[in-house]
Amino acid sequence: MERTGPPARFTGLLAAFSAVLLAAGGLAATAPSAAAADSDLARNGGFEAGLDGWSCTGGSGAAVSTPVHSGTSALRATPAGSDNAKCSQSVTVKPDSTYTLSAWVQGSYVYLGADGTGTTDVSTWTQSAAGWQQLTTTFKTGPSTTSVTVYTHGWYGTPAYYADDLALVGPGGDPVALPATPTGLKTGTTTASSVALSWTGSTGATGYNVYQGGTKVLSVTGTSATVTGLAASTAYSFQVAAANAAGESAKSAAVSATTTAGGPGGGGGGLPAHALVGYLHSSFANGSGYTRMADVPDSWDVIDLAFGEPTSVTSGDIRFSLCPATECPNVESVAEFKAAIKAKQAAGKKVLISIGGQNGQVQLSTTAARDTFVSSVSKIIDEYGLDGLDIDFEGHSLSLNTGDTDFRNPTTPVIVNLISAVKTLKAKYGDKFVLTMAPETFFVQLGHQYYGSGPWGGQDPRAGAYLPVIHALRDDLTLLHVQDYNSGSIMGLDNQYHSMGGADFHIAMTDMLLAGFPVAGDRTKVFPGLRPDQVSIGLPASTQAGNGYTTPAEVTKALNCLTKKTDCGSYVTHGTWPGLRGLMTWSINWDRFNNGEFSKNFDAYFGG
Repeated sequence: MERTGPPARFTGLLAAFSAVLLAAGGLAATAPSAAAADSDLARNGGFEAGLDGWSCTGGSGAAVSTPVHSGTSALRATPAGSDNAKCSQSVTVKPDSTYTLSAWVQGSYVYLGADGTGTTDVSTWTQSAAGWQQLTTTFKTGPSTTSVTVYTHGWYGTPAYYADDLALVGPGGDPVALPATPTGLKTGTTTASSVALSWTGSTGATGYNVYQGGTKVLSVTGTSATVTGLAASTAYSFQVAAANAAGESAKSAAVSATTTAGGPGGGGGGLPAHALVGYLHSSFANGSGYTRMADVPDSWDVIDLAFGEPTSVTSGDIRFSLCPATECPNVESVAEFKAAIKAKQAAGKKVLISIGGQNGQVQLSTTAARDTFVSSVSKIIDEYGLDGLDIDFEGHSLSLNTGDTDFRNPTTPVIVNLISAVKTLKAKYGDKFVLTMAPETFFVQLGHQYYGSGPWGGQDPRAGAYLPVIHALRDDLTLLHVQDYNSGSIMGLDNQYHSMGGADFHIAMTDMLLAGFPVAGDRTKVFPGLRPDQVSIGLPASTQAGNGYTTPAEVTKALNCLTKKTDCGSYVTHGTWPGLRGLMTWSINWDRFNNGEFSKNFDAYFGG
């Protein structure tokens, strides 16, 4: 969010690797002669059956009739934005065996490789192939490897590439056996709306399906999951089955759990089941005009005062004051403002100080800045009698140091100090302290693909940088309302790219928050889903408020899909969440300017 107009647009996801790094990507290996028993194991390697057997990221691939190396078809795949147009398939192989992978390609920076070999994954590439050029590499599988993923991809910002006659030659793998039935299923932490589960892994399993009352509700790769969207004080039965390429095992023995009667954790008691959150331009004016606190419509359940800003980027010293009369002629006095806050709170509303915004860059790079942040934010909360804090860090406030690769154990000072500061504030004010966050998609969902500067460097170190903060504070978090606007296209859990402005974007982005997702594609580092009562969808209130405006009809479709599993379009959600908390918007001022379109639609949907 910003002071003078829409927030800064989502810019550049990745910096391109250097030519030196590209050159280190791998050299073509000389292939040994195939043994007599070896065969080509790749399915549809000539793309004569279209993309059958292949999966291409972001819908980047297509079968074309020209140019072709042989036959009548070839693959054309087009990189776009942050997508390198990777097309892949999984192939069954034998352990401790040697394989030769080859393909004919055309284009610039075309890659061929294999992942999951169990030894050293391989790739080879060509910088420029004006005509058909064969790429070849070899690898040996590990002692327990039964499948590998073969792939081609291009490079960011380059034109389409072509591939044909891809072959993986070596001994065929044994048929995959069904995994054993999981054992040891047990329940963990139970809240009013969720139950945590864990179990013992099954040999040969590549994933697990969680069943609630006989209905599959989750698919995960690890041996734990949290089922959300449950009703309070209700008994539930759960089972889990193991899955792999051969299918699904029998279901485990069932376990039962009863959700608690109390309200959800995370502070902020007193919020309605479905809440409307809005930012109020309190310290500045812009094209929407100044709105006095007393004039905020009753529809708004959480009012975020925009903004508290630091005296300098690294000081940690946060200040807040009302808009000067020269900029906002109708501004109320401080006494009137405080009285209006009390009146809103008496009516059941929550009023928070929002820290940051586009102009308020905050970097708590030292413990001194951390401590100053705590004391200065406490002073604002105490002076105005506020209910809590909204963290709206944008721009370069949060980024990850090189080598900080595990969101569960962050080491970067600006991350660690922010987490510590917020925990101190929560401890000071207790369970009624309301904590909300409003990150951009760049800092959250983009983390599904890219986290920090990446394993080789060169990525934007801000990618996914909110994830360690959200994860560390999830037990204290009242609401997360990611800004589903001013965003580039983001890859969802369906491995497709989704673009802002319609129901599909909000469905895919919210599903990621509720279902959880592997960070940087690493299935050993899965960001666990949040409870639905902790999640609201962030949207601009009007076309003037930000890029990504979504019409009321499309907002309704998104809510229907997420809470009722209707109107979902092509995206398949990983659950149904009637307990989704609600909506957030930038801003209350812009909604009033737009004749209350956003808040009226919310009230009509939830019966406000």
